[in-house]
Amino acid sequence: MTHSPPPGRPRARIPGPLQPPPPYPRIRAGLWKRCLGGGLALWALTAAVTYATRDTTLLPTLILLGSFLVPVAFALWAYERHGRDLGVSAVLGCFLAGGTLGVLGASVMESYLVRPSWGMFVTVGLIEETAKLGALVFVLRRMPGIRGIRAGLVLGGAVGFGFAALESAGYAFDAAVSTEGIDLRALIETEILRGVLAPFGHGLWTAIAGGVLLALRRPNGRFRLTAQVVAAGLGVTLLHALWDSTHGVAIWLVARLAGTGPDRQLFAEGYIPRPDAAQEHLFTMFSVGLLVLVALLGVTWVHSLARRDPWRNTP
Repeated sequence: MTHSPPPGRPRARIPGPLQPPPPYPRIRAGLWKRCLGGGLALWALTAAVTYATRDTTLLPTLILLGSFLVPVAFALWAYERHGRDLGVSAVLGCFLAGGTLGVLGASVMESYLVRPSWGMFVTVGLIEETAKLGALVFVLRRMPGIRGIRAGLVLGGAVGFGFAALESAGYAFDAAVSTEGIDLRALIETEILRGVLAPFGHGLWTAIAGGVLLALRRPNGRFRLTAQVVAAGLGVTLLHALWDSTHGVAIWLVARLAGTGPDRQLFAEGYIPRPDAAQEHLFTMFSVGLLVLVALLGVTWVHSLARRDPWRNTP
């Protein structure tokens, strides 16, 4: 049995209470995987077409895709997994603005302060880590609510990955340009190598320093230069210097085992004159092993920082 509506003017339905919009855009889980897979396919297609056509106008596309692919994928992963409540503007600003400012600051300081020496790698590491941390502070200066270890790990990593992407683009361009023209093979090899190593370099180091820095940030937004922050900065500088010097250290170790003694000239020049097969094998083993060791130290440090924070100190 049905009932007819009561006579009179029809009444409009009163909707329920409106829910406030979410503070961050709804990004479907797994976007970083699709970005990585699709970007890799586009990069491989661009490389194949460039090889087939020898069209130099494709070089910027090839360089940018290869340089930004892994850093962008890792920044997306960090946002999806741990940084949704930080906001897209903070993550994107740290990646683009922070990475660019870090590259520019490091380039200016290195041009005046770096000279070939045994301490060159330490100087480079100190300059670049200081520049990236300064860029992080600059981007977050008007976001006083963002603090805590998790925020520092995510946003510091974003600055580092932005720095790594721009630096890789520069290295790829230098590898492509030679006295004999465009060397596509060197460009592709450089991008593959730096893409594989990208998760264990700049992004990891700046995440460590950023985590310590924002863990000690005051509630009013002021940053504190404490002994812990300085120690973290010096620690990542040491990791950076060890990473950069693995090639020279591997050369030194091979020369030492060959009985030629600790020749500083070999370390500085970065090669062994007329190496035999055994020396080449030892060099590969030492250089890869040292990179793996430094990467494990950085990953262990990040993991220890993440375990200290139950992910509650961000807005």
